[in-house]
Amino acid sequence: MLNFRRSAAYVIASRMLAFVALVFLPLSSASAEGVSGQLRAGAARVDVTPAADDLPPGSQGVLDPLYARAIVVDNGHERAAMLTVDAGALLTPLWEELRLRAERELDIPRENFLLTATHTHSAPFVRNDGFADKVFEALRQASGKLQPARIAFGTGKSWINVNRNIINPENRRWWEGPNYDGPSDKTVAVMRVESLDGAPIAVYYNYAVHPVVTGNLDMISADIPGATSNYLEASMGGDAVALWSSGASGDQNPIFFNQTYDLREIRIADYAARGEDISNAMPPGGMGLDRSNPRVQLLLDQQKQVNAALGLMLAEEVLHVMRSSLQRPQEDMVIAGGLQTATCPGRRRLDSGRAGYAGTYEDADPIDLQLSMLRLGDVYIGGVDAELFTVIAQRFKSESPHANTMLATLTNGVAQSGYIPNDAAYGQYTFEVVSSRLQPGCAESAIVDGLTDLIAQVEK
Repeated sequence: MLNFRRSAAYVIASRMLAFVALVFLPLSSASAEGVSGQLRAGAARVDVTPAADDLPPGSQGVLDPLYARAIVVDNGHERAAMLTVDAGALLTPLWEELRLRAERELDIPRENFLLTATHTHSAPFVRNDGFADKVFEALRQASGKLQPARIAFGTGKSWINVNRNIINPENRRWWEGPNYDGPSDKTVAVMRVESLDGAPIAVYYNYAVHPVVTGNLDMISADIPGATSNYLEASMGGDAVALWSSGASGDQNPIFFNQTYDLREIRIADYAARGEDISNAMPPGGMGLDRSNPRVQLLLDQQKQVNAALGLMLAEEVLHVMRSSLQRPQEDMVIAGGLQTATCPGRRRLDSGRAGYAGTYEDADPIDLQLSMLRLGDVYIGGVDAELFTVIAQRFKSESPHANTMLATLTNGVAQSGYIPNDAAYGQYTFEVVSSRLQPGCAESAIVDGLTDLIAQVEK
């Protein structure tokens, strides 16, 4: 009987100690997730424009500079970073290198790090060996500028994008052009970061449009993202930084985009005169354009004007949201992040042709898609390392349990998938569908379900 009592007392005491540990040790490394605290934030931008000696062959020079822009946030328990670079894409090894450096040197956990390419089609794909250091410098400078801050979220609408997949009225086949009736998300998501006295530190904004306006110029340019961010930074003044993130723009073009109109017809005729048919192709950049032709030069100059105009229009909508449509600012918040991999069956195309015909394929290795989630208070930023059709993002935002949700594509590396159409679009023989390296029926739900699972994870 005595031994029983001692055993019972021991069990009770052990349980009491365990309870005390749970109550009084909530901030241990194993349980610090989900703890709120006073926000601090810093932002910076660094010029990453290639030097003259590093310009790609055939370059016509620099139209406007390329930047790496960063926002770092901290709540005393967790730190996170958003880093956007004017680049067509940022390869997965670069993301892995930068997130490891961010964790080791700046105390930013790997799962709390978002690296996004603006997807400008007017930046060199290959960079020199110092590129990673320049990009990381933006992060380092932002970390050194942390100050008490708050964020506010809001949304607006901009009509500078349009669905780019149409039926050609002449041959009744799929081609590229403005489809005013096609799916298109006009939402501009805006997150303003400001000091406690209301001075702007940064703005992080999200919109779905392909940055391709300046592509025919063969000049270095940040395209629409650069024109928008430069305008915003001038408007906000001081050292404020404007970070673009690409929405699901896989099937979204600028609403005014001459490459599929007059310039295309001129180029088709010029190639045909040389005995080459490019009617079902799209040569890269301005390849084959006769720049001595006054009409060609006029159209190229007008593309510069269009780019500036579209950037102005989008920037003014972001400013409108910041003036009139922001929610109540938050300064005490949770910071949490998560990563997940979705895997879908792959395919390999066996024929050629840009659009209009069903492709032929064979099975290929499965393809991994990197999904990410960053929670800043009641704002949720999902990430996917590929180009998605807009319907997928619309579905994700509608299924998210939170209104303040956005989706940043080409984030945290580059998947081997090519474009990711929504399931229903696989019956359309557009160039995105026929070139996709994913078999139909998997990616849309895998992405949406994976991202909603990550929301649940960062809510814990």
